[in-house]
Amino acid sequence: MDGWNYFNYFTEIEEYFWKKRGAHLLVSPLDWAIMEAWQKAGVPLEAALKGIDKAFESYQRSRRGAGKPLKNLAYCTDAVLEAAEEQQEAAAGSAPKTGRAAASEAFSRNELKTYFEKNVAHLKRAAEKQLAQRPEIAARLTETAESLSSNTVLLDTPATLDLEDVERRLTILDEKLHALLMSHAPEELMLKIQREVDAQLAMYRRKMKAEQLAMVEKQYMRKRLLEEFGLPRLSLFYLS
Repeated sequence: MDGWNYFNYFTEIEEYFWKKRGAHLLVSPLDWAIMEAWQKAGVPLEAALKGIDKAFESYQRSRRGAGKPLKNLAYCTDAVLEAAEEQQEAAAGSAPKTGRAAASEAFSRNELKTYFEKNVAHLKRAAEKQLAQRPEIAARLTETAESLSSNTVLLDTPATLDLEDVERRLTILDEKLHALLMSHAPEELMLKIQREVDAQLAMYRRKMKAEQLAMVEKQYMRKRLLEEFGLPRLSLFYLS
């Protein structure tokens, strides 16, 4: 992927899906979980868009496609993963493309500073809200905010900025946040979210493989927990 598309993964897929179904509607939490599962699985942007094309073609030929729009990305999952496999096979033996040079120009340093500062502020606000009832979570959120703030030093160095390394640092903080919420979130909240995702995936369980379902469920749980605690995603993939 080129630098911009590499970090604009979700927006590109979201807008493409809008165009294909002919309606500018909000993407559901389940759709976001599916996109995040594709990104975590290393599905290239080009493969995701190609798979969406194939899924729409298949849907329009089917009985259910007669007069009814395709509403969910879940229907596209198999086609997207097949497109990713085909792209991987076609690329076997070819020279690897890192995209490092393009990625270094994807965002200005001012954009990155604004993004970091906004997320630091969100983390501090969330920590304040948790301080009275869940001091352990509040302390960890404050630590995460401090760690994120310290990364802004990287933006002031005169050397060429390595966005891939910045992304690695942010991914580590994202994973630590997820582990914190999974270990401290109330059981009733976890049960509520699990019921949500079970209901939304019910009609797709026979279509999706077990590992696909597990990844989507994990990303859905992650997204909803962040929403419940008022926390942002820190990865550059969410800078748009």
